[in-house]
Formats: sequence, structure tokens, C-alpha cells
Amino acid sequence: QVQLVESGGGLVQAGGSLRLSCAASGSSFSHNAMGWYRQAPGKQRELVATITTAGHTNYADSVKGRFTISRDNAKNTLYLQMNSLKPEDTAVYYCKATVARLLYEYDYWGQGTQVTVSS
Repeated sequence: QVQLVESGGGLVQAGGSLRLSCAASGSSFSHNAMGWYRQAPGKQRELVATITTAGHTNYADSVKGRFTISRDNAKNTLYLQMNSLKPEDTAVYYCKATVARLLYEYDYWGQGTQVTVSS
């Protein structure tokens, strides 16, 4: 089992910044692909950014150039630095770990952290 706990959400004005953290336990963090997703009210959950075990990153077009995903394997922690925030970034942000075991991959989710951007 993998446990993920997000933190760092809050209320910020448009143009501001926040840094989200996701503390992981229960597995070998450095061996897991990780990602941030978000879900706005009335919308489906969507990918924000992912990072592989080798550190390769991928971003949704809507956040490219504004958000940065990173990981600290020594601290078993995933980060999302969010700059130039917009009201449309308002959502619950979730951390996901993908754990490979034998021939299968398993996804684990955190409980989410609310980000609200006021105009």
C-alpha cells in the first residue's frame, strides 16, 4: 500500500503562487512515477503534470510555463510549484503514484488539497 498526503493548498489572488507538496510512504518512492491531477467543480479530473522515475516531466498545455513538477527522492516528496495562478486553476489538486509490481501497474491517490484563485 502507498499513502499519499497532499498539503500546501489555499486561497490566493490571481497572479500569485503556491507550492503543493505530496508526502509519500509505504513504497519505494524513487521507483514510482508520480503525477498531479486536478478536478474543478462539475468537471472531470484532469492531468496537470507528471514526472517519471528518471525525472522526465510532462505538462498539460494549460499550465506549461507556469507550473513546475519536481520530486525529492530523499524526502519521499513530490512538489508542484504553481506561479502566475489564474482563476481557472481553481480545483482540488490530487497527487498520484503509479507503482509497478510484476506485470501490473497500480495507481494510488491522495485525499486532495483545495486551491482557490480569486480574480
